[in-house]
Amino acid sequence: MQEHIVVTINGEEYLAEPGQNLLDLINTTNEFVPQICYNESLGPIKTCDTCMVKVDGEIVRACGTTIHDVMEVNTTIETAKSAQKEALDRILEKHELYCTVCDYNNGSCEIHNTVAEFGLEEQSRPFEPKPYEIDNSSPFYRYDPDQCILCGRCVEVCQDVQVNETLLIDWKREQPRVVWDNDVPIDQSSCVSCGQCVTVCPCNALMEKNMVGEAGFMTDQEPGLLRSMIDLTKKTEPGYGPLFAVSDTEASMREERIEKTKTVCTYCGVGCTFDVWTKDRKILKVEPQQDSPANGISSCIKGKFGWDFVNSEERLTRPLIRKDDHFVEVEWEEALSYVSKRFNEIKKEKGADSLGFIASSKATNEESYLMQKFARQVIGTNNVDNCSRYCQSPATKGLFRTVGYGGDSGSIDDIAEAEMVITIGSNTAESHPVLASRIKRSHKLFGQKLYVFDLRKHEMAQRADRFFQPKSGTDLVWLSAVTKYIIDQGWENKDFIGKWVNGFEEYKESLSKFTLEYAEKMTNIPREDLIDIAKQIVNVDKLAICWAMGVTQHQLGSDTSTAISNLLLITGNYMRNGTGAFPLRGHNNVQGCSDFGSMPNFFPGYEKVSDDNARTRYEKAWNTEIPNEPGMDNHEMMVAIHEGKLNALYIKGEDTGIVDANINYVTEALEKLDFFVVQDLFLTHTAQYADVVLPAAPSLEKDGTFTNTERRIQRLYKALDPMGESKPDWVILKDLANKMGFDWNYRHPSEIMSEAASLAPLFAGVDYKLLENYNSLQWPVQEDGTDTPLLFTNGFPFEDNKAKLYPLSFELKHDTDEEFDLHVNNGRVLEHFHEGNMTFKSSGIVKELPSSFIEISPELAKEREIKEGAKVKLVSKAGETTGKVHITDRVSGNELYLPLNASGKSAVNYLTDNSVDKDSNTPAYKEIAVRMEVLEKKGKSPLPDNNYRRGNRQPQIGVQPERKWERKDYIFPGKVNKNG
Repeated sequence: MQEHIVVTINGEEYLAEPGQNLLDLINTTNEFVPQICYNESLGPIKTCDTCMVKVDGEIVRACGTTIHDVMEVNTTIETAKSAQKEALDRILEKHELYCTVCDYNNGSCEIHNTVAEFGLEEQSRPFEPKPYEIDNSSPFYRYDPDQCILCGRCVEVCQDVQVNETLLIDWKREQPRVVWDNDVPIDQSSCVSCGQCVTVCPCNALMEKNMVGEAGFMTDQEPGLLRSMIDLTKKTEPGYGPLFAVSDTEASMREERIEKTKTVCTYCGVGCTFDVWTKDRKILKVEPQQDSPANGISSCIKGKFGWDFVNSEERLTRPLIRKDDHFVEVEWEEALSYVSKRFNEIKKEKGADSLGFIASSKATNEESYLMQKFARQVIGTNNVDNCSRYCQSPATKGLFRTVGYGGDSGSIDDIAEAEMVITIGSNTAESHPVLASRIKRSHKLFGQKLYVFDLRKHEMAQRADRFFQPKSGTDLVWLSAVTKYIIDQGWENKDFIGKWVNGFEEYKESLSKFTLEYAEKMTNIPREDLIDIAKQIVNVDKLAICWAMGVTQHQLGSDTSTAISNLLLITGNYMRNGTGAFPLRGHNNVQGCSDFGSMPNFFPGYEKVSDDNARTRYEKAWNTEIPNEPGMDNHEMMVAIHEGKLNALYIKGEDTGIVDANINYVTEALEKLDFFVVQDLFLTHTAQYADVVLPAAPSLEKDGTFTNTERRIQRLYKALDPMGESKPDWVILKDLANKMGFDWNYRHPSEIMSEAASLAPLFAGVDYKLLENYNSLQWPVQEDGTDTPLLFTNGFPFEDNKAKLYPLSFELKHDTDEEFDLHVNNGRVLEHFHEGNMTFKSSGIVKELPSSFIEISPELAKEREIKEGAKVKLVSKAGETTGKVHITDRVSGNELYLPLNASGKSAVNYLTDNSVDKDSNTPAYKEIAVRMEVLEKKGKSPLPDNNYRRGNRQPQIGVQPERKWERKDYIFPGKVNKNG
């Protein structure tokens, strides 16, 4: 087998890999070849024709040439340069260069840069305006067809990277242009506003609206005046040389007032990183980078455009203290002195365990570390928890039981690499859109099998090879039945089990109940389908299973998560790339918040508080005594307040009064507290019950690290000063600890991380120097800085290095009945995040989805004689909520769906009760039986006409440049001088 191929480029020999793209090879040399449509993250698109080179005597596109044999390449010969110039002229015929007064003139316009490097002084064809208006219908970006060069990057990224399949180029028009869906305005299409088209556009054809009129020194002009300036610029700057000289000077001036700061997204657990462009306090754009380890050039509507909350007028800017029935702004000194005084009084009078602490999954790792340190060192209690209790604790429990670590067993790359992906209880395309795109891309382009198990026919279900709708709460049954069938057929991975797994015989015996007949009866999945699932699983070499709140938020959430891991162990789908367990973390730092110790039973790095060695290490470092029994979790804290056992509560960045189950019960608890402190960006629903409210700073206003769903620790850098007198959470915690008599002298979050790394073996080698810019580390991290992208490469973290199969039983814990005859499912929507405290501050996102809705099936709507927009009341045993109806086949039968972003009287947690997962106390949010009362039979739809769900996707593979080449007016540039 040939290992390398010799390719001669302009007389120099280079070694190429068989199958390597020629343009990729050229780009590793010092040779310059124009390549406007080419993008390293997208690969060859073959539309712009600028990369013409001579290969073995023939003019070809370098980006369209694959190296299979020895070849002679010339990039500078006259025929090649002439073809390159011809292609550039055709581009400039479509794109008007007026760089000095263009908001895209920030050093990254690839037309500008390519023309300048090529040395083109003037074009042989004049610019020809196109007969199309600018499309300004999107709230976030605009499309200017007059500046569009039809490179197709936007189409490629939409079709095959994001895989939303909205954009096309209509090559049949007399004047081709990019179109959305079947040629409708942007806001009438299936566009999900992920912004990837804008990210990859090489010029100003697609641009963020926040950039328009803001980036340049002379661009904030009315259209008529701007047009005059463009014409004047072209007259006074004959030829491109002078034009570029002036525009380059102006572009360099922009660098002095536009800051570009690397940050980590503050929404979901995917952990997207990007540069945020700011001018003063204005956020101009978010620009993903190819070096972003979790997302590359990808983004979603929230990460790309959902940052308005940072500058919201509703931000808290000074501490508040409740005086009688209202809040009064006070100085920090007064606020911290008051909190210190009350905490000390309550601790002295009722003991350290009468205080509780809830950390934030939106705050940094360092701030989680300090929150648990504050609870344990300053107060002396293990009563500390975070919102993983509301979502992912059962997944962590199930993985700890079986494989020893409670995190993703690989990277997002492993999910993409799997031959088969199963998603269970995960609305991935809306909850984790960038990660979903990796699955959609592998499924569309590379033959990955996709099986989806969920109650709703959401996007991933629509795309799946097979979609199953098991009865709510019965995933454990089909998982165990499929596992049993595999073992009964002798299909288990005997070698893997023999070498790496304990407890097989006992586990095998425990499966006796889970026959195919029992599973069919309990889940409503036919026996034949269960057999097919088993066959598919054992017929692929690499299986990855992703799951989320549809699994964990049940009374058997931990057991179902355990069943997933059992299945993976039986089939040998651990310890290899492309395999494993992937519990998809919800918040940006819900993984890190738990990792760094904000849990009642764990120190940082998941060492038990009952472990004498671990506890002694922390006691010595902190010069204190720490209880050896676990403290209260979130759920237990609310019960303890009602029982009079918990008297003070400190909540940081968590809207517990909305997001915890059984709102009425929780808010009654908050009212009973002797003393209540909330630390947040806004006066949230929860903060309104507080005695003291401390104004915190969001991620853009501080340094620190977040840990994403794949255990990836990434740095975020301060882009803006804190608004008003607000402070980063770590500063507030430090100041409060010092006010209470301790000596916390941290000057920067890096010092906090250093302390955590010195105490927690899981993070031993984590160092800010190793995390600079787009570098990252996936825990465990050895002392020498070696990280672990793939867990379990040398066994499992148990004494004998073997995983454990964990026997399970099943009993259906909830159901509908004659009175409460409907089941309410709930979860996230693409546009908003959780309760919407941040996203509802974005006018653009609110325009896309201004309110929540209740999804009802067409058959149920017909039965209850209601139409779109009807107003209904849902009543459960715990409470009631009202909302507007959206009729859709995403739900079926008596299943309803209510998004989590519903607030006010539409909030789903008015319906939930105190039922919890038996092993983790995670609320059983998904187990809601209700009756429906019709208040109004029809009304205005809660889903706007401009919402993407009303669009009409147009899937195809890539840009299809062949359609361009088939046009009668197209001439291959190489033919113009073929005989030259």
